[in-house]
Amino acid sequence: MESIKILNNPKGLNIGARHISISTSGLVPKIYEMADKQMQCTLSVSLHSSNNKTRSAMMPVNNSYPIEELIKACKYYIEKTNKRISFEYALAKDNNDNLEDARELVKLLKGMLAHVNLIPINKIEDGKYTKSTNENIIKFRDYLNDNGIVATIRRELGSDISAACGQLRKQNLKK
Repeated sequence: MESIKILNNPKGLNIGARHISISTSGLVPKIYEMADKQMQCTLSVSLHSSNNKTRSAMMPVNNSYPIEELIKACKYYIEKTNKRISFEYALAKDNNDNLEDARELVKLLKGMLAHVNLIPINKIEDGKYTKSTNENIIKFRDYLNDNGIVATIRRELGSDISAACGQLRKQNLKK
């Protein structure tokens, strides 16, 4: 939060708060704090599943802050700031990419000021997850959009040189 003040300050880098995005894995107390401070930054929440079992397997932070608590904090944030939240959702083949998952996600986010950023997961050597088929990705997006949840597919960059999200971390862990 102090960094944002410096980045935003005219004597700092003077970057407009609306041009700053804060990404979180879902640290519920910090979402409440951001809401109470009325920060004008964009909030991005890594969701990746609409149920606790799958989300905990993908993101252990869910064991501390389950989906019900996370969504409650997100609704509070929207109510306090009147700002849309961007939910990041990495699609992994046969894990969280089928129409039942899309139905659950619609049910979870219905009525919220939200945008879903669908991310085709990057293949990581010895990784547990693989990329969904393009057909599943498009069906997932279309189902969300058809049911009132604005969703877009993030373009893929860097995977051809092992520099996409998650790939660099894996390479550094090897060293």
